[in-house]
Amino acid sequence: MRYIKDIPHVRFKIGLYQWNSKYIIKVEAGMYEQTYKIDDYEIQHIAELEACMDEAFLTVVASRFDEMHQGFYQSLKRNNVLF
Repeated sequence: MRYIKDIPHVRFKIGLYQWNSKYIIKVEAGMYEQTYKIDDYEIQHIAELEACMDEAFLTVVASRFDEMHQGFYQSLKRNNVLF
């Protein structure tokens, strides 16, 4: 996987990569990560992907991180990992 660049954001670490004829966008928050892939022939310039990291999209990403955390936390409690 080839690292291309980080996309600056105040809340998330957003990395852009290229691998296997796809662009991969990794959004990280703490111990959770979301990955989005798009075929490289779908875009003409990397700036198009950067523009997609708008507040509307990142609000959905934040909500999904909250859901991921809740699901994991509930599993840890249900299985007596956390008390």
